Amino acid sequence: MQVITESNIRQVQITIHRYDTFFLRLKGLMFRFSPIKNEGILLYPCNSIHMFFMFFPIDVIFLNAKNEVILTKEAVKPWKVIFPVKQAIAVLELPVGSISQYEIQAGSVINV
Repeated sequence: MQVITESNIRQVQITIHRYDTFFLRLKGLMFRFSPIKNEGILLYPCNSIHMFFMFFPIDVIFLNAKNEVILTKEAVKPWKVIFPVKQAIAVLELPVGSISQYEIQAGSVINV
């Protein structure tokens, strides 16, 4: 994964799995008991998420059609809901701490 900000371009050593079917998007990370490490999932198309049946928090990034970050949510806890985000077409779910560690913010571009 590559993160592009105004000041630099960084390669991030996180493996991203694309979930682009109804059943993959529906299941996401549900019923997984251990936190994700060095991997994440890209839900496409997607503009909202739920954390039902999750057992650990995650960082969540909403992307528009240009892969620009339009919203970040850090350490989203189990059983929370993030309602639809206007202009979002994809959601990237990453290990907790990824947003701050890689300085991901609104306006950054994510290349998967």
